[in-house]
Amino acid sequence: MAKLNVLISGGGIAGQMCAYWLHRAGIKVTIVERSPSLRNAGQSIEVEGPGLEIVRKMGLEDAVRARGTKEQGLAFVDEKNHHFARIPLDAPGVSFTSQYEILRGDLVDIFYNACKEYTDFMFGNRISGIEDQGNKVKVFFKEGQVKDFDLVIVADGMNSRTRGMVFDDEEPVKSLGHVCSYFTIPHHEADGTWSRFYNAPDKQILLRPHGETGTAAHLCAGTELAAGFDRLDVDGQKKIIHKIFDDEGWESQRVLQGMDDCTDFFMQAIAQVKVKNFVKGRVALLGDSAWCASPVAGMGTTLAISGAYVLAGELSRQPTTAEALKAYEGTMRPFIDLAQKIPPGAPGIACPQTKTGVWILRTVMSVLTKSGIIFALGKMPSLFSQDKGFKLPQYIL
Repeated sequence: MAKLNVLISGGGIAGQMCAYWLHRAGIKVTIVERSPSLRNAGQSIEVEGPGLEIVRKMGLEDAVRARGTKEQGLAFVDEKNHHFARIPLDAPGVSFTSQYEILRGDLVDIFYNACKEYTDFMFGNRISGIEDQGNKVKVFFKEGQVKDFDLVIVADGMNSRTRGMVFDDEEPVKSLGHVCSYFTIPHHEADGTWSRFYNAPDKQILLRPHGETGTAAHLCAGTELAAGFDRLDVDGQKKIIHKIFDDEGWESQRVLQGMDDCTDFFMQAIAQVKVKNFVKGRVALLGDSAWCASPVAGMGTTLAISGAYVLAGELSRQPTTAEALKAYEGTMRPFIDLAQKIPPGAPGIACPQTKTGVWILRTVMSVLTKSGIIFALGKMPSLFSQDKGFKLPQYIL
C-alpha cells in the first residue's frame, strides 16, 4: 500500500493512540482538535485488559502507573459518612479501581508526549465539511483551510458533529436515563485514599481522591432532573447541579462550593453510541464516536486503545485501504457488541429513585461485601473481564 496521509478528528485518547500506531506503520498523520489545547477534563479511567497490553507494547506501563490515582478501594457511605460497604483495591475480580486507574487528562498527556513528535496538530480548529471523492477525501476546515487526505478518522467523542457529515444513522446516541457532571475540587483530609460513593433518591455523588492535586467529583442524576442541560453553557449547567444537590446533606455543600470554583467542569448524558457501520468509504469512526459503551460498562478506555491499535494494524497489513477498513470493522464489531451489553437495570439499579430503594441498595451492598459473596462472584472472569474474550491481533508495527 502506498504511503497514506491520514486526518484524525479529535485529540483525545483514541485519536492520539491511533496517531502513535499509524506513525509506526509509516503513515503521515494530522490531528485536528477543536479546543485550543489538550482537553484535560473528565473522570478517572482504568487501563486494563487489551488496553494495558497495548500500553505495554508502547513502553508506557510505568508512566501510567506512576501517574495513577493511588486509590485503595471504594467505600459506600451514608449521610454520616459511615462506611457500610468497602471493596478494596485487591478484591478479586470486582475492584472498582486498580493500580492503573488514572485521570483522563493525565493519560491524554502521556499519549500526547508519545505521539507529538510525529503528528501535525491543528488546535482550535475543526472539520466543517467532508467530500469523499472515491480516491481521496477533501476536507474543509472551520478556519478556512481545504486539504486532501487518503483517509479521515472520526474520533471526536460521543456527541460527534463530524459523524453526522458522513454517516446517516438516526439518533445514534442512546440515553441510559442519567446525566453526570465531572470536575475537580480541593483535596480534604477526609478524602483519604479511598473513593466514596453516596446515594440519595435518583442521584449519587462519587468522590475519587488523587492526592494533593485534588479530588475528582462525579455527580449523577436522573435525566428528568437535568432536563435541557445540553442546551446550556457551563454556568447554566452548574445552576442545574446546584438545584439537584443543594439539599442532599453528606458533603454536598463542600462539593458544590468546589464546583463553583473549578475550571474543568464537564457534563454529559450517560449514553451509548450505536451505529450500523464504523466505516463508510474513506471515513472511519473510532472510539466513543463509533461505539461509546458508557461509563456503566467501564470499558471506554480499553475500547478506544484497542480500536486505535487494530485500525492502524490493519492499515499496515492489508494491501488496500478498503480491505483494511473492512478488516478493522470485522475485528472490532464482536468486541463492541459484547462490551455494550450492560447488566440488566443498569445504571438505574445503582441510583434508586426512592428512599426505600436507597435503603435496599445499602443493605444489599453491606450483605454482599461483609459475607464475601461479591468477592466469590469476582472469581468468575466472564462476569467482570475487561477483554470479553477478545483476542488482541498481533501486528508488525
